[in-house]
Amino acid sequence: MTGSLVMLRHGQSEWNQLNLFTGWHDVDLTEKGRAEATAAGTLMASEGLTFDVSHTSLQTRAVLTHHLALEAMGMVWLPVQRNWRLNERHYGALQGLNKLATTDMHGEAQTKLWRRSYDVPPPAVDLSSPEHPVNDPRYRLLPPDVLPATECLQDVVARVLPYWYDTIVAQLRAGLDVLVTAHGNSLRALVMHLEDISRDDIAELNIPTGAPRRYTFDHNLRVASAAYLGDIEAIAAAAAAVARQASA
Repeated sequence: MTGSLVMLRHGQSEWNQLNLFTGWHDVDLTEKGRAEATAAGTLMASEGLTFDVSHTSLQTRAVLTHHLALEAMGMVWLPVQRNWRLNERHYGALQGLNKLATTDMHGEAQTKLWRRSYDVPPPAVDLSSPEHPVNDPRYRLLPPDVLPATECLQDVVARVLPYWYDTIVAQLRAGLDVLVTAHGNSLRALVMHLEDISRDDIAELNIPTGAPRRYTFDHNLRVASAAYLGDIEAIAAAAAAVARQASA
């Protein structure tokens, strides 16, 4: 039998709270975000879930969410693999800008195109920008040409799927239960792949913070079931709030 998978978006970050484009900019969790992470762990434990291996990005908000959730489960000892391929989408020159202010400046249609289109990235940052990951020491061992100056979702799919196939799929096929704690867009990339969502429909998919989503698979690693854990109405309301972040 194949293992199961739980995806968890990090809890509310400081820039989520301020409604800023965050991307690869590294920020901490808010108190609410820490509470969301702990609550996610408590919920997973109450559902009887345990894991054999786990994965996070290299960004603080995901790393801390992962740890707090596992702490609530009594599983801080769980093996963790951290990889840049699970990082959030790089928002280029939008990073640090308020989403509503960006809508006011560029219009709702253009802002939605940058936020939600599959293949249109925002304007890029240059190599000298502090927002370019080549200037962040955590990526110093990576070839500079793999580090993005901006990304659309198509770019995120292209960097996430090799990690999915090379690392996570092998663990699931070995019967291991896997936890992946990452970001709105890296998880959207995985959901798009797993649930065969079209380029047009993925624009309307919003993943709320701190809500575990569990997948089971058949022997061919096709999705057998996919569902959020917890209060479905509250999760739907949180996802709708994500959708409204750049709307006046």
